[in-house]
Amino acid sequence: MADVRQTLLEAARALERAGVPDPRLDAEWLLAHVLGMDRLSMRMSGAAQLTPQQEQRMASLLLSRTRRAPLQYLLGTQGFYGLEIQTDARALIPRQETETLCETGIAHLRALGPAPAPEALDLCTGTGAVALALAHECPFARVAAADLSGEALSLARENARRLGLPVAFFAGDLFAAVGERRFDLIVSNPPYIPTDECARLQPEVCFEPRMALDGGADGLDFYRRIAREAPAHLSARGMLAVEAGDGQAPAVAALFEAAGLRDAEAVNDLYGHARVVRAYAAGHD
Repeated sequence: MADVRQTLLEAARALERAGVPDPRLDAEWLLAHVLGMDRLSMRMSGAAQLTPQQEQRMASLLLSRTRRAPLQYLLGTQGFYGLEIQTDARALIPRQETETLCETGIAHLRALGPAPAPEALDLCTGTGAVALALAHECPFARVAAADLSGEALSLARENARRLGLPVAFFAGDLFAAVGERRFDLIVSNPPYIPTDECARLQPEVCFEPRMALDGGADGLDFYRRIAREAPAHLSARGMLAVEAGDGQAPAVAALFEAAGLRDAEAVNDLYGHARVVRAYAAGHD
């Protein structure tokens, strides 16, 4: 039987040969997952022996990772805005940059206050991460989430149940999922990768659902639809906020202004990139 130290060394070498970024870190995450402990505790138990079952499980996960299956799918969870979100191949993995979208939406809901209870909608919800963050941080709000993918919605519902957060889920193509309802906040992280670029993404991303990535020829197809349809679904005090890809914020802001929304502007993420575009309903003060 191999010990923790030797297993980590061999795993890191295998991942490095496969071209995996940060091979040592990924090896630590995988082995800690197999052993059921945090990474620090695992590193401190370097002489501990793995059981045959643990060796087999580690070998299986390592093989999948060398084939570039995403680490988050193998671990089964991803931390997002203080929540542990279950992840698998049914939906896009939540990214850190999307937390900027959450912050933008949360600030608007808090500014509105609890009375009357604001209504929020997360379009293209995927794992449900954004909707769940809104519900967790603003329990006074009524949060809904929609997605065209039935598989993504099943995962989002599982996350809501596991976290005990009240989110109403709807199936359908963008706003068709919610009929004629209006909302005080609409947020969305829609597909925004140009079609031709999808085939050139890093190998891990190719494991994620194509429908959650492909934004059409120029990456703006979903923004055009959202801009066109959102005004009919925003309350007078409503705000629309969407995540945008690198360099897309000016085009998205222009689409929102052309649709009659007010004060469209970009919000930078922690790295100074224009990551979110927000705009307000025509009747907003």
